[in-house]
Amino acid sequence: MKYFTILFFFLFSFTFCFAQEKESKVDPTQAEGVIIDAITNTPLESVNIVNINTVIGTTTNQEGKFKIKAKVNDTLHLSYIGYKSIKVRVTNDWLKFGSSEITLTELALALEEVVVSELKLTGYLEVDIKQVQVNDNFRYKIAGLNTGYEAGNNKSPNKISKVIGSIFNPLDFLYNTFGRKGKELRKLKKVKQDDEVRALLASRFDREMLMVLLNVNKVDLEEIVSQCNYSKEFINSANDLQMLDAISQCYEEYKVLSRNKKKRI
Repeated sequence: MKYFTILFFFLFSFTFCFAQEKESKVDPTQAEGVIIDAITNTPLESVNIVNINTVIGTTTNQEGKFKIKAKVNDTLHLSYIGYKSIKVRVTNDWLKFGSSEITLTELALALEEVVVSELKLTGYLEVDIKQVQVNDNFRYKIAGLNTGYEAGNNKSPNKISKVIGSIFNPLDFLYNTFGRKGKELRKLKKVKQDDEVRALLASRFDREMLMVLLNVNKVDLEEIVSQCNYSKEFINSANDLQMLDAISQCYEEYKVLSRNKKKRI
């Protein structure tokens, strides 16, 4: 009985120390996990994970595993081509006990009909060149600012007064949007500092990550860029990173002009 008690105590001590050692290896500042397909249970490689609160990102490895800096109540946005994007809240238990398994569900993709217009060429360059749409949008600068606005192919002075007037109009869409979403727009600087997030945005054209980061819908997002006087050609062809840079430039210029307005008042 004496030997049994000693053996039991030894095993209990060993188990306790092993558990303590395992728990000590868990980094409480990182969320770890593995992402798998909801149907096949196979790991998904190159899934994009972005911490919306800190605006840092990472991707899963060949085994579907990832690590990302996070704290309790941070929200992770997970996206993967062909799968439904989801948001995951970081909990205290997740950070305390280590890796968590997350499943993504595959989407049914529907192809949209594309209409291709045929050019009827005559053989005369002067005539045929007029059939080709040329994007001759130009950008003008505002005094005191390093960048300007894309104003479309109409170079009338009204284009400049339109933007200046819209920025200073208290009832304008931009004024209301920028004033209401200052917290989200301040994330733009963090986005530019994270190479993972920038690379992700440069490869996408669906505006999903922008809508998540700025907390706007797609209609409002395109309206912001439009009100900043970027052309429809730019909005339709730009990738998400270009859209982000356009909004960022517009917001910085808006802040400069708003400060100047307040000083004059």
